[in-house]
Amino acid sequence: MTDYTLYYWPLPFRGQFVRSVLAHVGASWTEASIDDLVALKNAEPSHQLVPHMGPPVLTDHASDLSLAQTPAILAYLGSKYALIPTDPARAALTAKIIADANDVLYEMTRHNGAQMWTQASWDSYRPRLGRWMEIFEEHGCRHGLTIEEGYILGTEAPSLADLVAHILWGVMTSKLPPLRSLLDTNAPAIASLSNRIAQLPEQVELRVRSDAAYGDEWCSGQIEASLRAVT
Repeated sequence: MTDYTLYYWPLPFRGQFVRSVLAHVGASWTEASIDDLVALKNAEPSHQLVPHMGPPVLTDHASDLSLAQTPAILAYLGSKYALIPTDPARAALTAKIIADANDVLYEMTRHNGAQMWTQASWDSYRPRLGRWMEIFEEHGCRHGLTIEEGYILGTEAPSLADLVAHILWGVMTSKLPPLRSLLDTNAPAIASLSNRIAQLPEQVELRVRSDAAYGDEWCSGQIEASLRAVT
């Protein structure tokens, strides 16, 4: 049996944050089938592994624990594998960076697909996306991150916050290439950090596997189609 089972759509998007951490720590996991995912999602809360509205769901077989909600899953894995700094300030900043990433995904999908992008709405939003990039950049700069070296919270090795920043900005801009110039302009140190994380062997292997499985898709569906039409 593998260490974990991940219930998520065959996409990068939110599930890739979890996959990246599992790959980083050398854990093994199984991707649940679509049929099993849908059955779990649609089950009555009393019959779900963990009461939840939608994926991702991660089951830790060793602990007989299932969790939903990306921030909760990342916090659990980060604590279990010592990827969160032990000092309270940087631990809190890790939680803040995860929350910021979740907000960016929510905004990029126009409230989880509640609306589609139009050129006018995208043109209005684009400066805000640039500001989000600047926010991540400033976090790094305050902790010694430069284009050449360092990590977003000044740790000696990549932490959970670095993996989150890489999956948010690196994967987003690799799947939506027109956004890369915006990242390079607004957050050059974060862009460089993402490149360095992407070159770690376990992340290279994950990217190759993910690209083969998911192709160019990022969040999929009509919302992705509308996003690609305006970027």
